[in-house]
Amino acid sequence: MEGIYRFVLTDVEHALWTESWTVDESTLPLGTGHTWRVQKTALKGGLQDGVDLIEIDNGALSVFVVPTRGMGIWKGLYRGIPLGWESPVRDLVNPAFVDLNDRGGLGWLKGFNEWIVRCGLDSNGAPGSDVVIDNNGNEAEVFVPLHGKIANLPARHVEVQIDLSPPHRITVLGIVDETMMFGPALRLTTALSTTLGSNSLTIADQVTNLNDKPAELQLLYHCNYGAPILEAGASLVAPFKTVSPRDPHAQRDIETCDQFCGPTPGYVEQVYFFELTGKRGGQTAVLLKNADGSMGSSLHFSRKQMPYFTLWKNTASLRDGYVTGLEPATNYPNPKRFERDAGRVISLNGGETHHCDLAIAVHDTKRDVQNIERKIAQMQKNAAPKVSKKILSRLSSVG
Repeated sequence: MEGIYRFVLTDVEHALWTESWTVDESTLPLGTGHTWRVQKTALKGGLQDGVDLIEIDNGALSVFVVPTRGMGIWKGLYRGIPLGWESPVRDLVNPAFVDLNDRGGLGWLKGFNEWIVRCGLDSNGAPGSDVVIDNNGNEAEVFVPLHGKIANLPARHVEVQIDLSPPHRITVLGIVDETMMFGPALRLTTALSTTLGSNSLTIADQVTNLNDKPAELQLLYHCNYGAPILEAGASLVAPFKTVSPRDPHAQRDIETCDQFCGPTPGYVEQVYFFELTGKRGGQTAVLLKNADGSMGSSLHFSRKQMPYFTLWKNTASLRDGYVTGLEPATNYPNPKRFERDAGRVISLNGGETHHCDLAIAVHDTKRDVQNIERKIAQMQKNAAPKVSKKILSRLSSVG
């Protein structure tokens, strides 16, 4: 067979929405021997009421995409390895129940429980004040809440595509608009894809300025891991030029910033800013592995598209949210005004598009984990690593 099988689940322009739908080997025989499935459901009841959920199961890796929440990925499972974490926010939350300005701009956390969630598009960092041009052409001070809006905006178009020829790539396409009159008009066009039987998922994102006037862009991928990959003795492997603490609290443990403890009641989050190195063409990778190196997950991306990497450590008790975040981005998650002054905020001309491609792989043997470690070690040869005990004022708004 050749060609592509297509099915549109949501299309706002044509008033199309499908409540439930399934395609699998029984309805679309590919003759591969893999048991695979793509299934769309609409959740009901509680805070999840009205949330669309799409499961992509390639026969080895299963992930749950949430079109209602900016095309984020709620959870995953690879050959029995859970991917994601257990947040105090137990259910998927319809954005209608999230007030981003709650608790001084921390309302984003009321829906935060995904494995992979985007922060952006107009802003992606800590809450704070910023200056914008209002509808009268004057400067106006506004408050920017935590991590932006994109994770709480529903997709206007969702489509499933399946390649009928080997290696039979399954792709879910989504379009999410973050727009307003007299303000930013940014469009996220995403393609989340995997091949049958593989251990990896690819996210290919394009962010386009729909206006004629320039617009700013900030985009961060909050990739969150809990048990079993995260545990006492787990570690981060990353090729870096420098690593530095965000604040005095993180400063105390800078020497062990790449090491993780077990669930610790009362633990206060620690954040570290990395300047990564990588291959000469710009590609780089980071790895989170468990204590004995028998399982892990790696992120692969371009430093040209996403030059900055942040490590978020929150190894609190299990009930309080035992998690760490690996965060490649177009900037560091400081207040937007600070990042703009540091020259780390992208400006898109009218109609211009910025691309961000992120591949996530899962490794379930020591051999696979060691293979990724060797590749990262080769990248590290391109720069001598420096651990800064000081807060670097050029990287941290606290410094």
